[in-house]
Amino acid sequence: MNKLNRKKIGDIMRFKRGYDLPIQDRIDGSFPVISSGGITGYHNLFKSKGEGVIIGRVGTLGDVYYYNGKFWPHNNSLYIYDFKENYPKYVYYLIKCLGNLSISGTSTVPAINRNVLHEIVLPFIELPLQYKVADCLYSIDSKIEVNNKINQELEAIAKTLYNYWFVQFDFPDANGKPYKTSGGKMVFNDELKREIPEGWEVEKLSSSSQIIDCLHSKKSDYLFENKECYLLQLENIKKDGLIDLTKKYYVSKDEYKRWTTRIEVQDSDLVITNAGRVAGLSQIPKNVKAGIGRNITAIRPSTIQPTFLYYTFQGAEMERQIKLNTDKGAFFKSLNVRGIKELFVVRPTKTLEDKFENIALKHRRKRESNSIQNQKLTELRDWLLPMLMNGQVRVGKVERELSVVGEEREEYKN
Repeated sequence: MNKLNRKKIGDIMRFKRGYDLPIQDRIDGSFPVISSGGITGYHNLFKSKGEGVIIGRVGTLGDVYYYNGKFWPHNNSLYIYDFKENYPKYVYYLIKCLGNLSISGTSTVPAINRNVLHEIVLPFIELPLQYKVADCLYSIDSKIEVNNKINQELEAIAKTLYNYWFVQFDFPDANGKPYKTSGGKMVFNDELKREIPEGWEVEKLSSSSQIIDCLHSKKSDYLFENKECYLLQLENIKKDGLIDLTKKYYVSKDEYKRWTTRIEVQDSDLVITNAGRVAGLSQIPKNVKAGIGRNITAIRPSTIQPTFLYYTFQGAEMERQIKLNTDKGAFFKSLNVRGIKELFVVRPTKTLEDKFENIALKHRRKRESNSIQNQKLTELRDWLLPMLMNGQVRVGKVERELSVVGEEREEYKN
């Protein structure tokens, strides 16, 4: 167990209020403006440089940000101007898990007042152990960040290819040349009111997919009986099209059976939110089965390639149709099953659709693998953070856990 002292926050670091900078007074530059919500813009001047830790000043302790470089701390935040010769990354993680530490003199984290904040007493690790603890945690965050960047690049590549082939219609023709640019024949389509390549068809989504709504009944009570019995919730559907299962809403086996009487979603199914966030869409990853909870509709492709359909939903044409088919009468805009069934899908030749699927599916699998690894890393980091800060676990254990996550990722890829 790590040797710990206890110190006041003010003896470990000193906070200072940020500086006012209205949006209209900002001049485009390279220095980030960091507020309680993170980077909110850029300016041509800076107020702090080097390693910085920034937290929200209004309300209770929320997100904590680490930045290394020149930046402008906004006045709705507090930033550390003196680390008292402690390791800045360690200080960052110490503040990040403040609400989970054993704090003397108070049972809850107070509203963010720097004078009160400076008086809080908490566990403290001396140098040089700070470097080992903080660098270990930072390596987890770095792995997560790298995976996120890779996923963004993979998604951008697939979207670019889809746009080039199915929006600009410059897919490879029989001679390997871009179809439309090379004079490929276009024909007018009455449903879409625009031209599409000759030989392509337009059909309703319901012709190529099964569309299944969730049960419209009382929400089930949370009850864990089996790790396989859980329902997807709106928060599981991410904006990047992936499923985040860090948090699962478990139900009893009987309730799970009741909710899956219509469908148990699995690999290649699409799930779409029909309330609150209109058309928040994700594709179910490999080896995942779940029930769909309230305000979620499942789309099961039958005669259409699933990854092709997923990217079709990302396009401007589908966005236009969704707006037309969205129920605007309710307080929250909703896209119900009837509206989903009325959506039109442009179908290219089977050969071209299959060709795109073969390319895009590889990108999708890599993104899923990275996302699953990130979920495991996030769970590991969030568990280890207060444990390391309280001296309840050694750095060596973290390194062993990280190696296990890496092995699980390789197993998933196979």
